[in-house]
Amino acid sequence: MKLVISHINVVEMKKKIPTEEELNELGVKSWGIWEKEKSVFDWSYSDTETCYILEGEIEVTDNSTGEKLEFKKGDLVQFPKGLECVWNVKKPVKKYYNFGDLKI
Repeated sequence: MKLVISHINVVEMKKKIPTEEELNELGVKSWGIWEKEKSVFDWSYSDTETCYILEGEIEVTDNSTGEKLEFKKGDLVQFPKGLECVWNVKKPVKKYYNFGDLKI
C-alpha cells in the first residue's frame, strides 16, 4: 500500500474599504506609487504586497484556484506571498504599494 500525503498551501487575496484612520496607521502615503496602462499580464509574488488603489479598475485571477478579485479606487488590497496570477487592468491604475507582512 502506498500512502501519498500532500500539503496544499492556500494563498488568499484580501480586499477591504479602509477608513482614513486605518490608512494613516499603515502609513500608506509614505509607500511607493505604481502606475500601469490598460493591459493583461502574468504576475507572481515573492513577498506579500499590500496596495491602496488611487485610480483604475483591475481584475486579478489566481492561477491555482481560478478565484477572481475585482478592485477599484478606494480599495485596500493584499496579495499573499506565493500567489501566481493574471492581472487584467481594465482602466489605467495608480496605486500606493508596500511589500511585507502587514495586517489589514
